[in-house]
Amino acid sequence: MRKKHFLWLLFLYVASVFYLAYTTPITPHEAKNFYLSHDITSLLMHWGNAIIPGVFGLRLFFMLFAFLSLRIFYELSQRYFKKREDVYLSTALFMFLPGILTASAMANVAIIVLPLVLFFVLLYERRHFMVLPLIMLALFFIHEASVIFFLALLFYSIAHKDKHLAIISSAFIVAFIYLAKGIEIGGRPSGHFIEIFGLYAAVFSPLLFLYFFYAMYRILLREKKTMMWYISFTALAVSLLLSIRQKVYITDFAPYVMISTIAMVDVFNRSLRVRLPEFQRYYRYAFYVVLSVLVVSVLTIVLHRYLYLMAKESERPFAYRIYRPYDLVQKLRAEHRTCYDTQGRWKYQLRYYHISPCSPEH
Repeated sequence: MRKKHFLWLLFLYVASVFYLAYTTPITPHEAKNFYLSHDITSLLMHWGNAIIPGVFGLRLFFMLFAFLSLRIFYELSQRYFKKREDVYLSTALFMFLPGILTASAMANVAIIVLPLVLFFVLLYERRHFMVLPLIMLALFFIHEASVIFFLALLFYSIAHKDKHLAIISSAFIVAFIYLAKGIEIGGRPSGHFIEIFGLYAAVFSPLLFLYFFYAMYRILLREKKTMMWYISFTALAVSLLLSIRQKVYITDFAPYVMISTIAMVDVFNRSLRVRLPEFQRYYRYAFYVVLSVLVVSVLTIVLHRYLYLMAKESERPFAYRIYRPYDLVQKLRAEHRTCYDTQGRWKYQLRYYHISPCSPEH
């Protein structure tokens, strides 16, 4: 990929993030976080809303974290690829992953975790060890599922005989166990295993996730295993194992899984460049097919408002949970009403738009 193409894609990414953050109504998850939570996500939402009232301000700090993640990822890519076009390609794929694009424009803890994980890997590879415990401490308090990260670091430190990292990561794992924090484990065998594949397919786009899964497996068998691979593979493996017995929340695992886009591009380059030019065309065709599906996924996200309007009359249209409450707000305002009785699951979304439950006299 050439620099000018990458710059155009970067412009499109930034424009898409701003467009989605400005035009998408508050989601059920954001609304509940805004009113019920007291974590860092809720705090940043309130700060942003105080600076710029409205959904754009609500998502302001999360957009900044997304742009920071992209910058750190670019720096990491330069350490893994000698050719500049490979750096551009891996970064472009990363920023247009449906999971990254969506998280960049919405208020969520995953986009706070992501730059911390990337920054940890970057500093470790640059051998700036003094700051690493502070990043680990931040992840410990910010993300309840960060035990996955510490577990991956423990595996990496054992494999690479890093005693200091092993001790620190073990200490954080023990702290998680002692404080009874982290991911709840329980349930009985159910149908969530297929569901988690569907969620990862949505986060990566279907064909790209299949190749990502293949790349992780190939590295496990015969390629050099980097810290990023340990983090991604551990998160992926744990999520798949847990999904056999319980429902898995993709936001717990996605920030750790998606960082290995670099490894995926590296595996593809190795497969492509060891072959003669006449045998490379099949790999290039496959690449264009995967890329086309990714483009469709990205367009679906960016144009989701228009897809909702096209399917609005159906029983459960696309993006129903986001736009139906917003449509109701517009209808109530047109009728000069400020309350609504049967709010149900829309309660906090309506509350954000100053629609309260009606009192008995209404």
